[in-house]
Amino acid sequence: MEKYKSIPQGYMTIGEVAKKMDVTVRTLQHYDKEGLLSPSATSAGGRRLYTDKDIVKLHQILSLKHLGFSLDDIRDRLIPLDVPADVAQILSEQATIIRKKIADLTESLSAIEALKTEVLEMRSVDFKKYADIIVNLEMKNDFYWLIKHFDSETLDHIRSRFDKESGMAFLQKFLHLQDEAIRLQDEGIPAGSPEGLQFAKAYWDMVLEFTNGDATMLPKLMQMRENDEFNQEWEQKQTQANVFIEPALDAYFSNLGINPFQEEIT
Repeated sequence: MEKYKSIPQGYMTIGEVAKKMDVTVRTLQHYDKEGLLSPSATSAGGRRLYTDKDIVKLHQILSLKHLGFSLDDIRDRLIPLDVPADVAQILSEQATIIRKKIADLTESLSAIEALKTEVLEMRSVDFKKYADIIVNLEMKNDFYWLIKHFDSETLDHIRSRFDKESGMAFLQKFLHLQDEAIRLQDEGIPAGSPEGLQFAKAYWDMVLEFTNGDATMLPKLMQMRENDEFNQEWEQKQTQANVFIEPALDAYFSNLGINPFQEEIT
């Protein structure tokens, strides 16, 4: 770089450029350090000096940065390009990245709004439940709102029994059996028929999978079934399914000669 004893005509100090382009002096120093925008000259006293050409390049850098490009991308991929098609290709790639970010932010916003609704409906502050709700929102579990209806002990049990994959698999099994119960009821299948008993066994096996054989959880599950604060659509569907589930389980337990719910109470 040329050395100047004073600021010659056509040159600007780093402070003047910072003020003109509404950036900080530290930003310009950083761009110089990163090899993005070096001053055209320095004064005799070591002051960075810039020209109008440098201003144009700075505007280019700031514009690309506004579009989401990193400083490394600007320096290594964009500034060296001189073929329009190559620039267009880089811009297309960046557009794809931005669309993904928009989708992610939209999803995050929806999760925040959903969590806010759950927080307002819960009777007390419970950050463990908040965390569980967030995890289920990330899993795109449409039934994340069920979490607020579980007590802490049951949630601890669920956390210890299931991970994300097995938890979603269990939920799908429950929803399948719920639909199956409605189908059997609609088709007029007797609860005590072989098909009804086969369904009851599958449903009871699912309950045992959830409880891991812990009979003390059965009364809690019964209380959950009687909860009148559930989502209306969920409650209506579960009520419809229970029309078949309850007599099918009664028939199944009668055949086995047991009543697990009564045994726990006594």
